[in-house]
Amino acid sequence: MKKQLNTTLIYVLSISGLLCCCIWGLGLFLSGPAFLIAHGKVKDYEQNPENYEGNINAMNSAKTIALVVMIINALYLIYTLYIVFTVGYDEILARWDEMMLQIKNNS
Repeated sequence: MKKQLNTTLIYVLSISGLLCCCIWGLGLFLSGPAFLIAHGKVKDYEQNPENYEGNINAMNSAKTIALVVMIINALYLIYTLYIVFTVGYDEILARWDEMMLQIKNNS
């Protein structure tokens, strides 16, 4: 029985990781495993192509998308850490409170 090259899980994890990149780059925890799964499937396919059925090009595309999303998340995480360490967490919270007051006063 041949194994399927199913890209659905990789796409779901990658897109979820992209949506979570705005939360301090935490989508890295979703896109990282997606990339590792896709990389493993491609590697297994290259070693034994007769044991798999499905489109390897789709798996390579899913791997590329997972890699791009992982890089975006890593960059955003680095940016977030830079801001926290240079500005300080207390200053970020003070700015957040100030913005919330402005929104409350405008509505």
